[in-house]
Amino acid sequence: MRALTRVATPETEERLLAVGRAGTAAHVERIVRGWRRVDRIAEARESARRHASRALHVYQDEDGMVVLRGRLSPEVGALLVQALAAARETLYQRARAKDGDVGEVDVSAETPPLAQQQADALALLAETALHHGGTHVSAETSRRLACDASRVVMRHAPDGQVVELGARTRTIPPALRRALHHRDQGCRFPGCGLPFGQGHHLRHWAHGGPTTISNLALLCHRHHRAVHEEGYQVDRRPDGELRFRRPDGQLLPEVPPLAALPADPVQALRARHEAQGLRIHAQTATPGWLGEPLNVGWAIDVLHPLAAG
Repeated sequence: MRALTRVATPETEERLLAVGRAGTAAHVERIVRGWRRVDRIAEARESARRHASRALHVYQDEDGMVVLRGRLSPEVGALLVQALAAARETLYQRARAKDGDVGEVDVSAETPPLAQQQADALALLAETALHHGGTHVSAETSRRLACDASRVVMRHAPDGQVVELGARTRTIPPALRRALHHRDQGCRFPGCGLPFGQGHHLRHWAHGGPTTISNLALLCHRHHRAVHEEGYQVDRRPDGELRFRRPDGQLLPEVPPLAALPADPVQALRARHEAQGLRIHAQTATPGWLGEPLNVGWAIDVLHPLAAG
């Protein structure tokens, strides 16, 4: 029955449940494989249709303003939305810095509507692409990438000429990396524990922190980013244990509290089944199959709403 959950939807749940009740486990697996094959074909067909319908129209209006209208694929659209949000944040930080230079924030200045912010953000994206050939990487992002990466030291003369170029080295040598994985056994962020991750310098080597096992902690990519770019903090206590704090400074518990369990879990499950009208008994899992061969193609044609297409 668990295989059916990989393909079932609210619209097809009832008919697939009938398959699970009537067939054997082997029948269900074969039907699920055929069902997913039809899903992949339909998905590929829909993806090709969306790709063919992509378009971007740029034209000049009567008043000289440039008008944009287009359709983007979902992944490109998501990328554009993220880029616009990042550009808006950059413009906001620039405005704050400018107000700080003046010495007093102009509270009378109104924040532009979102549509105007989007227009300014698009202009910044275009300017960045033309003049810099890429997007800006923040200092914290650079520090996160440098925590566990290869490093090449270059020394420049005052005129910009390279006078010395060192060999490429890793900030965390292989032997130290193995010791780190052996000690931490996965991401150390409370409640995570993913078995793979990146070495994080508790005190970054750019700030004088040594690349030693006492100054390192294993963090997965998601929580490594949280520590660098999202304001989470981590340090090592005198007893050697790590201490994590939220961006507001509050301590994170080492292990999140367990979910509350009823005093009698079996009785609670039975009560839930009764409330849903389910009758679970010894014959519930017995299939209604009579031994006839399974025609997978016919079954998929009958069951799958997209098979006829």
